Amino acid sequence: MLASVFARPGGPEVLEVTELPVPKPGPGEVLVRVLAAGLQPSDTAVRRGWTPPGAVITLPAVPGNEFAGVVEQLGAGSYGWEKGDEVLGFHLLGGHAQYVAVPGDHLVAKPAAMSWEAAGSLSASGQTAHLALTELGVGAGDTLLVHGASGGVGTVAVQLARAWGATVIGTASEANHDYLRELGATPVAYGPGLAERLREAAPDGVDAVLDAAGRGALDASLPLVADRSRIGTITDYPAAQRLGVRGLRGPRTAARLAELTELWSAGGLRLEIAASYPLSHAAEAHRLVEAGHVRGKIVITPWATT
Repeated sequence: MLASVFARPGGPEVLEVTELPVPKPGPGEVLVRVLAAGLQPSDTAVRRGWTPPGAVITLPAVPGNEFAGVVEQLGAGSYGWEKGDEVLGFHLLGGHAQYVAVPGDHLVAKPAAMSWEAAGSLSASGQTAHLALTELGVGAGDTLLVHGASGGVGTVAVQLARAWGATVIGTASEANHDYLRELGATPVAYGPGLAERLREAAPDGVDAVLDAAGRGALDASLPLVADRSRIGTITDYPAAQRLGVRGLRGPRTAARLAELTELWSAGGLRLEIAASYPLSHAAEAHRLVEAGHVRGKIVITPWATT
């Protein structure tokens, strides 16, 4: 099979397309033919040398922690899936390849009407947003501030918060303000003067803050929230420790992913795909994610040639 691989930490230029053996599914595992795989900021961080807490990364490594595809083979003792099933799922690494072997309980059924690109982009951003809002206790009657609201996590967080009865204010570049309005959020431009614009948008403060952007968003948010336990970040953990707010992390589960697919099927979740790239253009995709301002998600399509 072909895969996007990095043999040493570094910039996007360290990525190369390499031929690797198709992985063999072990006990309880499922081999999936990957048709689409999302690209997360965490993938670019791993490529630069970051190791997620509790993980062990052996080089050379294949990025990609979310994917969608078709079940090709079942390992011994696996159950609940059949060859030919259309699925989406998650794994620490390995998604940016033509095949990936994962535990069977890391998969859920793909809705028939969901595009492969949308399915491959859902797990990481969707589960991160769901976990973050749950940890922050966001619910009916709350006003939630989301920084980086037009990105992958932000897109889902805005819609989940609205579905759960909250009012949402979202920061993004002005080019994405109409998009945020379509999702149901009140947009605020980030950049110099952010704190003043936030006070204008929320003169009575907000109940909770989710930072999916970094770049000083937490500092600008502190005066708006009475309870610091309801301020959290998924990106700026040093600032969270400095300010005494929450660094949000947690395990992904098939149950949470299934809830998100059900919400999509019910028409309650829009998934925005900014662009898709073949393996041969993975470095370009990484550069785009690292530059920021991506609306929704970037997707890798391992079997595409252009």
